[in-house]
Amino acid sequence: MTGTLTIAGLGPGSDALVTPEVSAALASATDILGYAPYVSRVQPRPGLTLHPSDNREELARASEALRLAAEGGQVVVVSSGDPGVFAMASAVFEALEQAPQYRELPIRVLPGITAMLAASARAGAPLGHDFCAINLSDNLKPWALIEKRLRLAAEADFAIALYNPRSASRPEGFGRALAVLKDAGCGERLVIFARAVSASDEKIETVTLNAARPEMADMRTLVIVGNSQTRRVGRWIYAPRQVR
Repeated sequence: MTGTLTIAGLGPGSDALVTPEVSAALASATDILGYAPYVSRVQPRPGLTLHPSDNREELARASEALRLAAEGGQVVVVSSGDPGVFAMASAVFEALEQAPQYRELPIRVLPGITAMLAASARAGAPLGHDFCAINLSDNLKPWALIEKRLRLAAEADFAIALYNPRSASRPEGFGRALAVLKDAGCGERLVIFARAVSASDEKIETVTLNAARPEMADMRTLVIVGNSQTRRVGRWIYAPRQVR
């Protein structure tokens, strides 16, 4: 096999947050595959074929990337943020598990700046102590599991980064998530709504959980729920490193 497959993270939005390693992979690619809005971030050029697809076609996209690379292409599969965080790296390896003929194919995973890290940096340091990340989309897991993980994360007093909080097709889910956290006693915790981090329309807003409303989030928003000791200092939000 003469081709290669690279799984790359484009960061949260700004070109300034794309790593040099990822930029080099994009510059040498013959084929780029990904969810259409992410592929649109790559500039067309001679010798490059763009393969945009729908956001629910992860396994088909991964299988096509493996095939193109096996045929000699220098293939890059793109995700926003980091490809290993609720993104395409897992899909590629799942497709690879089902296609043993491609297992000798050279594959690289190139990290990117994921949304929770970009949002945390804008707000201060709300992930400065133990934290977890939960994807609120129930496309690939049942809602009952999401609620269980929210309750347990609250009980363990983690700061919680919430991905994909509220889409047009499931607007009720984020309200349910907020209710679960309130029922778990987190009403006075600080909650950061970080929308379009690093883009021109970036907006960062912090309220208590009791004041949070479902319509404050959409699919471009990363939500961070602080732990019980998360506090403000001026305009900054941080989690103390020492737990008492």
